[in-house]
Amino acid sequence: MADVIIIGGGPAGISAALYTVRAGLETLVIGRDGGALEKAEKIENYYGLAEPMNGRQLVEQGLRQAKGLGVQLVTDEVTGIGYDGARYRVKTKTGEHQAPIVVMATGSPRKKPTIKGLTDYEGRGVSYCATCDAFFYRGKDVAVLGCCDYALSEALELAPIAKSVTILTHGETPIQGIPGDIKVIRTKIAGLSGSDTLEGVLFEDGSRLDASGLFVAAGVAGSSDLAKKLGAQTEGTRIVTDASMATSIPGLFAAGDCTGGMLQIAKAVYEGAKAGTEAVKYHRSVIRSPN
Repeated sequence: MADVIIIGGGPAGISAALYTVRAGLETLVIGRDGGALEKAEKIENYYGLAEPMNGRQLVEQGLRQAKGLGVQLVTDEVTGIGYDGARYRVKTKTGEHQAPIVVMATGSPRKKPTIKGLTDYEGRGVSYCATCDAFFYRGKDVAVLGCCDYALSEALELAPIAKSVTILTHGETPIQGIPGDIKVIRTKIAGLSGSDTLEGVLFEDGSRLDASGLFVAAGVAGSSDLAKKLGAQTEGTRIVTDASMATSIPGLFAAGDCTGGMLQIAKAVYEGAKAGTEAVKYHRSVIRSPN
């Protein structure tokens, strides 16, 4: 078991890792890629760059630096997270990792599915967290919007509770390994329907699926998605933190784009450094010396 798990291999996550590993904490970073930074064509407004650099180069340099200091780097996709009051269990596509401290640093979602009625039914049938809201759909027909591991993870969370679960890929190809009791519809969605609450999903071919709930799990789970599963305070897609980058859950910190504000490398690096140093303080005062 690691001392701290950092979810996200971008500037916020790696910055946090540099501080925790140098303080002697066993540090595990889990990330699929370098996030939005990896797609940046040219960076000119970051301290110390005498010449422009593309995002991928900067990400790779950060990863080499972290690895050289002893940070354990795992390339994987986080699909869920749990907390029992003592340790966090971070589920990925390939396994599970545990630690008493977690730093969320997976960035902020840049894209939301553009489906008619999606925003209108939020809180009235549309949900973004199966762990949070599954109870309210006990014995009802529900659907999950998505095509990949995150969507499957949400569907499996709902399956023992709901009457039926259908994965809606909105035209995308679903991943392999979906159990036979979970139906899959690949047709593109035209919109949602219902009166005060969601009652069904309409498709472009004119068909309809009756559903009392639609759980949005498009793409991969972001920091705010994971924070919501734990019950941490969020505002929209932003994780709420205090001045020490701590969330409302003990031992859970957040840094970078997922906390809102400027979507800039400089902010991500600062918040990562702050989250890392505060995680070290928390480990020394609470984990290592609980009394």
